[in-house]
Amino acid sequence: MAQVSNNHYHFKRYANVGRFASYYYQLREIFATNPTSLLEIGAGDGVVGDYLRRQRGITYTSVDYAPDTKPDVVADVRALPFAAASFDVTCAFEVLEHLPFDDFEKSLSELARVARTHVLISVPHFGPPVKFCLKMPFIPEITFAFKIPFPRTHVFNGQHYWEIGKKGYPLSRVLTVMRKYGTVTKHFVPLENQYHHFFVIEKKTI
Repeated sequence: MAQVSNNHYHFKRYANVGRFASYYYQLREIFATNPTSLLEIGAGDGVVGDYLRRQRGITYTSVDYAPDTKPDVVADVRALPFAAASFDVTCAFEVLEHLPFDDFEKSLSELARVARTHVLISVPHFGPPVKFCLKMPFIPEITFAFKIPFPRTHVFNGQHYWEIGKKGYPLSRVLTVMRKYGTVTKHFVPLENQYHHFFVIEKKTI
């Protein structure tokens, strides 16, 4: 597993407007599921975790492979040390690309196993973005965005083993794996950060 040093999360190196827009969408999708307990894989810089810890009615637990990020539990997403259905919701935002794609399904199966209702995921989506925003007085704001397909071969950069949109990793391949473990009720790329692709998976009931 490609570990990210805690120094990576320094404000000047890591934080930007798009990153904080992504935090908004992470929180929006979390709150939409109305969880009382939540497991987050990847402690990161703690922005989302710190916010959730302050919310009444939500028990928040973080897991990370790297001890220096100071998670609640040090563990591997491919072998989570929790019983089945231990949390209402599990999430992994910008995490699973740090593992080879061969481990994607195993990671997803573990996230689904310990979740009761939903699994929330975001992963990088490569491709040149096109974004348009128009605001004039007295008319509603007009916005639209899309990504230009540009299937470049992915080269491991010390962190990401794969990205949606690169050769061999089309969106359809990712969705096929996800649909084994639940219904993908929505997926989207935010206008404000077109590098992050979000997925909401509602667990299958057996």
